Amino acid sequence: MPEYRFRLAISADKYLAYYQGAARAVVVSLANGQHLQFPAESLRPFVTHDGVQGEFLLRVDANHKLQSFERLGD
Repeated sequence: MPEYRFRLAISADKYLAYYQGAARAVVVSLANGQHLQFPAESLRPFVTHDGVQGEFLLRVDANHKLQSFERLGD
């Protein structure tokens, strides 16, 4: 199962655009230069008053369907 590790630092104000539906997807740059896109709603469990911060691990199946998304730490 492919997995992707990355860091996010999205302010509360910026996340509000995702929450309000102005942006439906988040695109992150990985350390190897690839870009990863996933649904913004996947971040909801990780939102704090500071926004979304930390290191994350996203796993997808062979068809690139999201299987798991977890916060690893700060």
